[in-house]
Amino acid sequence: MPDRPYHHGDLRSVLLANAERALAERGPASLSLRELAREAGVSHAAPSRHFKDKQALLDALAFSGFERLTERLERAVEAEDDVRACLLGLARTYVGFAVEHAALLDLMYTRKHDPDVSEQLLAEITRMLDTVTRPIREGQAAGELGGGDPYTVAMTVAATLHGFVSFSANAAPADIEARLADVVGVLYEGLAPR
Repeated sequence: MPDRPYHHGDLRSVLLANAERALAERGPASLSLRELAREAGVSHAAPSRHFKDKQALLDALAFSGFERLTERLERAVEAEDDVRACLLGLARTYVGFAVEHAALLDLMYTRKHDPDVSEQLLAEITRMLDTVTRPIREGQAAGELGGGDPYTVAMTVAATLHGFVSFSANAAPADIEARLADVVGVLYEGLAPR
């Protein structure tokens, strides 16, 4: 039986897409570069040109996840001028991503807290935090939100939303939307200046 071809149009993208699907279906422990190569129709050695090992693949998946989430969050921030609407837009975007990509989000946070996290991944996480804190800073400057460290406020909002996603795992989309608006309302009122 001849070897499979080594070349592929965009093997890295195919491997990442297949790995994300496998991650969602079977979890990170079941990911195999050899299996991903088979699915892509290339030799078992071909993935090593893009990922030196499974950990490099997981790091690339986490980076891709943060990059995609940040791009969505940036669009949500740009779509709103009002601070409250902006916070609700950010919340909807985050919750939507979390529901749609639950396994990827778990991997993203696992890699984020790893002591060996790459500089590239840290830079993307910083970009995401800057995106989330921008409307908080603007709301504070306009007197619409109370003072305090914007990163601490963002962490509080993010922790609330992450918990909300966990509690809403099996809820209907309409219920999630209604509850999310209420949760953001409580957060916004709690963040209002005294």
